[in-house]
Amino acid sequence: MKVLVSDNLHQAGIEIFEKESDIAVDVKTGLDPEGLKGIIGQYHGLVIRSATKVTKDLLQAADALKVIGRAGIGLDNVDIPAATEKDIVVMNTPGGNTVSAAEHAIAMMLSLTRNIPRGTATLKQGLWEKKQLQGREVFKKTLGVIGCGNIGSIVADRARGLKMKVIVHDPCFTSELIEELGHESVPLEELYTRSDYITIHVPKDESTSNMIDAKAFSLMKDGVMLINCSRGGIVEENDLYEALISGKVSGAAMDVFKEEPPGDHPLLKLDQFIATPHLGASTKEAQINVAVAVAKQMIAYLKDGEVINAVNQDSVCACRT
Repeated sequence: MKVLVSDNLHQAGIEIFEKESDIAVDVKTGLDPEGLKGIIGQYHGLVIRSATKVTKDLLQAADALKVIGRAGIGLDNVDIPAATEKDIVVMNTPGGNTVSAAEHAIAMMLSLTRNIPRGTATLKQGLWEKKQLQGREVFKKTLGVIGCGNIGSIVADRARGLKMKVIVHDPCFTSELIEELGHESVPLEELYTRSDYITIHVPKDESTSNMIDAKAFSLMKDGVMLINCSRGGIVEENDLYEALISGKVSGAAMDVFKEEPPGDHPLLKLDQFIATPHLGASTKEAQINVAVAVAKQMIAYLKDGEVINAVNQDSVCACRT
């Protein structure tokens, strides 16, 4: 059997594949769509991160493919219905980078609150803008967490350590479960109206695409701060720009954009907006974790048929019965 690694993967994961005598692994990163399409037919497994776009067109050429493994969480670059139609298991590694992503959200919140990026930039320019860069405390402020899954729950826990009041909205969890975690469960509109900070930790799908829009901003507190380290396209970026210009939102921090890289984006021209180039999972620990996890999961499936962290497991199994 053959496995193709089409995006950058930590060597720890590649070495796990290489130790399997009956699995050959090829690392070919940076392929354009046609180049990848031209060779995909010979592979039984495909390892990706966020760069490779697994489209329906690509999958039509993937005659031998059995499994797609994402070294990370997000799968918006994979046409999952098209993969399911071909009985291809799509799996991710949801536990490998959760701490790194959660810590990044907290770091963004604190950097935004205390004007750290602008303070660094102006100081390096020879300026001393101490009075202009007055921040505020997060102590006793209300943090609204949208999504209390693997990452959101860690963010909520860390925020409680900062003595913040945490309120949570997640339709996938019962109020009882959220309260067992020590947080208050609230409807989404109530979260908007009560939060001093809002942090987003949901996948991008039809229900969440552009969910933070002009209407949502109109419900929020004046001066709210917004953090998005989940997926681009959940925040309507033009509406965020207008909310920042008007002062409705006093600051925003984003690690993700609808289009990446975002290019000459209007948001990047605002002092009250800070951003990073999709660094949520970019720690040494996270990259090792997801590389090792995806390799082990894919080997278990290719050799023994064991399905771990598959997002379309039931559908594929139903097709095979």
